[in-house]
Amino acid sequence: MGKHILIPVDGSEQAHGACAFVAEDYPEADVTLLHVINPAEAGYSVQAGLPTFSEEWYERQKERAEEIFEEVEPDLEGGDGTVDREIEIGKPTNTIVEFAEANDVDQIVMGSHGRSGVSRILLGSVAETVIRRSPVPVTVVR
Repeated sequence: MGKHILIPVDGSEQAHGACAFVAEDYPEADVTLLHVINPAEAGYSVQAGLPTFSEEWYERQKERAEEIFEEVEPDLEGGDGTVDREIEIGKPTNTIVEFAEANDVDQIVMGSHGRSGVSRILLGSVAETVIRRSPVPVTVVR
């Protein structure tokens, strides 16, 4: 059985870098691209409380996830493994770790936004939290 690598993708250049890294270093791996829809991003406006707004927002987020998959998949070309797409809803750090635990993932490869100093302290780092909580090795690509 081949290696199963999870790549969380968010449309950033760092996500592209993570895909390119996997294609180069693990060309035979089976890959799962994971996009996490964070419901906290919907906001707390008056509109957010309306049922139709929530449904429309969620549908737009799913469409955006598919666009992200289309954008990053070419970075994986040349590999012999399979590429699966998954969309989950939740807090990204928790969802990434839970997905890895539940789906026999051997390694997580993800991009880093490279924050440092006060920005990192105030905003936190998804990559750092995943590293601390992950049951499998995590490679962070800058």
